[in-house]
Parts: sequence; structure tokens; C-alpha cells
Amino acid sequence: MGFSLLPKATPCILLLVLLYCTSFTSTDAYDPLDPNGNITIKWDIISWTPDGYVAVVTMNNFQQYRHIASPGWSLGWTWAKKEVIWSMMGGQTTEQGDCSKFKGGIPHCCKKDPTVVDLLPGTPYNQQIANCCKGGVLSSWVQDPTNAVSSFQVSVGRAGTTNKTVKVPKNFTLNAPGPGYTCGPAKIVKPTQFIQADKRRVTQALMTWNVTCTYSQFLAQKTPSCCVSLSSFYNDTIVPCPTCACGCQGNSSLSGSCVNPNTPHLASVVSGSGKNNFSPLVQCTSHMCPVRIHWHVKLNYKEYWRVKVTITNFNYRMNYSEWNMVVQHPNFDNLTQLFSFNYKSLTPYGSINDTAMLWGVKFYNDFLNQAGPNGNVQSELLFRKDKATFTFDKGWAFPRRIYFNGDNCVMPPPDAYPWLPNAGSRPEVSLFAVVIASLVALVFYAHA
Repeated sequence: MGFSLLPKATPCILLLVLLYCTSFTSTDAYDPLDPNGNITIKWDIISWTPDGYVAVVTMNNFQQYRHIASPGWSLGWTWAKKEVIWSMMGGQTTEQGDCSKFKGGIPHCCKKDPTVVDLLPGTPYNQQIANCCKGGVLSSWVQDPTNAVSSFQVSVGRAGTTNKTVKVPKNFTLNAPGPGYTCGPAKIVKPTQFIQADKRRVTQALMTWNVTCTYSQFLAQKTPSCCVSLSSFYNDTIVPCPTCACGCQGNSSLSGSCVNPNTPHLASVVSGSGKNNFSPLVQCTSHMCPVRIHWHVKLNYKEYWRVKVTITNFNYRMNYSEWNMVVQHPNFDNLTQLFSFNYKSLTPYGSINDTAMLWGVKFYNDFLNQAGPNGNVQSELLFRKDKATFTFDKGWAFPRRIYFNGDNCVMPPPDAYPWLPNAGSRPEVSLFAVVIASLVALVFYAHA
């Protein structure tokens, strides 16, 4: 079981492929390794008010390995009528808008299209509700399901006061913190039921609607965000990330902003790059990727084989907290031991166990520092050999695909993979051919 051989890929061809791939639309948001992954936003009306309602808005991250890191999510929508937000708990709008028409109590927000953000940790208790106040950080479902949910409460005025007169908001947007998510229309669903603390009584919302948001890497950034390099103990060749995998130096249209690590003004360049600028500022390399993952086939035992994985951060603007990596390889069904990483088997294809999610150990290596001497984490994986499939030939020992923080990483072309000695360039010669050649040589020298 190995890769099929492809023609030698030059940097120009790779660049053309990259440009072609980044021209895709949001219809390519489907993720084969997490086909049901999405963020579901649920609105539960829990009480009526004289001019509207009070609702709890809950955001559930049902994506297995894609999370929302600091500075966190922001949720926007457009009101269907002339609604206002009287007050909020667990969240706040970024702008109040024009509330000059109100003579008495002033609403929290009067904008037609409000944008809501989470409150920060340490918010006073009288402003909190359950699952709020995490600074907009939302963990992935596999890594930390208890923190894969976020909530806020909103009191809406100048709205309907019955199930028939309430109009659901429209044009939902979700930034995390930049683009990438596309949200569908709100759909009224069966009211949510709530089990009371004593577990002897069940209540339900007065009205519920859901909004589903899905992620597309092609909407999130113009270029890829990570790449993969390869090496092995049986070949001196180190296969680097493809040239211009995530952009090219000096080409601003391909995210070519980079800094030489040897520049004497590195600290001032990084600190002055803009607090709210989320575009990568990377170390100048041939691949220009913010993150590189190196897969090294380290050792071969009689019944086992060992791999070393190193993740390196080349981004000066980003510390990756709660990072994760997804690797697809057929030998994950026989993973025996993992050192200093957490592991969870993913089975996107039913019973086929060839996909693994790896992430750091909390308070040890779950924080990937920005580019620099400490900007890397590493681990080793020990696999048991399956005699029916195991081989080092034709690149079998290398991963089929790798994701970092939910984004698909650029792999080297298969024909560049480290090959077993004498396996790639030398043709196989049969014993019969050797014997015939020897006889011909003897005849030639006998008549000479």
C-alpha cells in the first residue's frame, strides 16, 4: 500500500496549483475528516417581557478538532424589525449605536446589525451566566467538551411578545476572530428542554431557533497556514516543505510578509506589527508557512517502528494555545505508545481507524510559543507492525495528510519522499540476467 508516482513537481507548478486551489468557493467547506463538524447557535426564549423577550443564546462547537482561540469569537446578525437590546449578561455588543430616541431608560444597543462578543474572565458574578466569560475562546469537541460551549443572555425590546409575533433575526455572521465561517438562516425548532437540578422536573423554552455555521479554509485565508517536511533513518535526504507552500517572499498577494530572524531590530518589528492585526508575520523561509510539521521515521525494530513529530512555529504574531494536529496514516490502528501528547482516534470512515488527533498535555506543552528558540513542541509515536501491510517502500511510512488547528497542511509531492536505498533509481536485475552477462563476458575474453 503506497503512493502512486507523479511527475516531478517544480515550484512553478506548485504555485499554479496553489493559486488554483485558493480560487475555490465556500461550497468546498466540506471536511472529509469531520463531515458533521459545525458550530450551532441556539436561541432559547425563556420569558416574555412587556415589549419583547429574554433569550439565552448558546454556541456549541461540534467540530472535533477545530477551535476558536484568543481573541475569540464575535457573533453578528440583523434584526427583522426595529428591535433593540435592553440589557445583556455574559456578553456585550461592540457598539451601542444611536439611542437618542429613547428619553427614559437607554438600551444597551440600538443598532440594526449588532455584533456581540464574550466577556473576559474575571467579570463580576452579577454580570455572568453559565458558560460565559471566557474571552471568546471555544475549545474543540474532542479536546475539551466542557469548554466547547459559550452562552450569553439578551433582553430584547420592541419585538414580538408571542410565538406568532416574534421574528427571528437574519444574516448571521461568525468571526473567529477573522473570516472562515458561513452561517445559514435561523430555523425554528422544537423548544429546548431543561432538566432541573433535582432531576425530578423538566421545563422547556417558550420558543427556540437554531443557526448552523460551517468553516471553510478557503474563506479563512488566501493561502495555506501550515506545511509538512519529511525525513527518515534510512535515507539522508530531508524533504523540505514545498517552495512557496504558503506564499512567496516579496509577493504581497501571496502573504509574503516576513522577517529575517537575524535582523538586529527583530523585537521592535514584532512589537510594532499591530495588536489587532491577525495576518501572520512569519520568519523568512522558502515555504513562508506560519507552522511547519516535521515527520521523521526514526527507528526500526523487529515488531515495532518509531516516529518523531516536531511542530515548529514560524509566526511572530501568534502563540498557539490548545493547538492540535490531525494525522492520517494506516498504521494508527496499531499505535502502541505516545510520548508527551494526548491522543484520540477519529473514525470519519466508520470502522477504518487510520486517523488520529494529537494535542499537548495541559500545562506542559499545550502552548506553542511564537517564533523563536522555544517555538516548537515534539513527541514520539511507537507503532506495532502489521505484517500484512507494513513496509518502508514507496513512502508508506509517511502520513497521507496532516491538519494543524483544523487547516489542511501542504504536503511534499509523493515522488520527493525519502525512498529506501536502491529502491528508487536502480532497476531490479534478475539472477538469470547476471549469469548470462557473465557468460557473455567469459566468451568475449576467451576469444580476445
